[in-house]
Amino acid sequence: MEYVRLGQSGLKVSRLCLGTMNMGTPRWKPWIFDEAQSEPIVRHALEAGVNFIDLADFYSTGVGEEVVGRIVNRLVRREEIVITTKVGYDMGMYPNAGGHSRKHIMDGIHGSLKRLDMDYVDIYMLHFFDTSTPVEETMGALNDIVRAGKARYVGVSTMYTWQLAKIMQVCERNGWHKPINMQLQLNLAYREEEREMVPYCADQGVGVSVFSPLARGLLTSDGKSTRNQTDFFTAQMYGDEASRAIAASAARVAARRGISAAQVAQAWVLCRPNVDCMLVGADTSEQFDSALAALDTRLDEEELHELDRNYTPCDLINDYTAGRRIPREARAARGTYLEKEGNAA
Repeated sequence: MEYVRLGQSGLKVSRLCLGTMNMGTPRWKPWIFDEAQSEPIVRHALEAGVNFIDLADFYSTGVGEEVVGRIVNRLVRREEIVITTKVGYDMGMYPNAGGHSRKHIMDGIHGSLKRLDMDYVDIYMLHFFDTSTPVEETMGALNDIVRAGKARYVGVSTMYTWQLAKIMQVCERNGWHKPINMQLQLNLAYREEEREMVPYCADQGVGVSVFSPLARGLLTSDGKSTRNQTDFFTAQMYGDEASRAIAASAARVAARRGISAAQVAQAWVLCRPNVDCMLVGADTSEQFDSALAALDTRLDEEELHELDRNYTPCDLINDYTAGRRIPREARAARGTYLEKEGNAA
């Protein structure tokens, strides 16, 4: 396992971060694992050297934190791991059940720590940018949480670059703790964050952790998985022809390499400039092992062209652009892939 400092902080994390959205209760979504199914995956990740685990209060509406908290507390000492959880999405039907008001953030950290059965989280993250709450209110509350010892650091996720810039400016102006981590979506089929967000984070010393490296399963070439059959967001985000062509390219490179398409897609993410960590949401130990193998997989220039050539710009994927996509057209194949276009090998 490789370890890096997250941004310009002193926090050392594994380059693979265990994602836990698939852990909690299937009553929330049909592809979610219960505690007994989740424990072998968590154990395998820890044994592989992972010290970075990502959660959110929203996952299984709190049950995810309970399940992962119990597993982690059984398997490892608290000081050996880095736990991050997120706040923002509605946890109920009452008026202050979500968002980034001071009230909900304070209620959120209290609820998360109780469910996790922990005294603190290492990184407390905003799940999105709340346009209805003043940034000063939100970041002031997060700063107080750090000062109270309930979180060691602050993080953010999924927003426009100008919104992160606004957060950074407010923290600088008030002497508050700045975010050390930006968690964003990045994969072969969605690269828009490379235009502004990733370079901005590098400039500001904010670490970058990437989720959905397999485009919600699209890049595994397994369109019949339970998640892809029941998660309508997959079709909404990656239902265009360009995305399908990119998945086909990943399959072609994988076939020539004799490895899985997932390993190819994950290797591509891990080699991107200024990407610190990659989240891995695995259903089996074998799926996690493909990410481990990707750490040592180097793609050559011809393979990178094949993987890149179908990509064209699209709308950002965030809470404000759901359902809007720009039609995309592919570039022509090149070299040894010229005669292979349209084939899986």
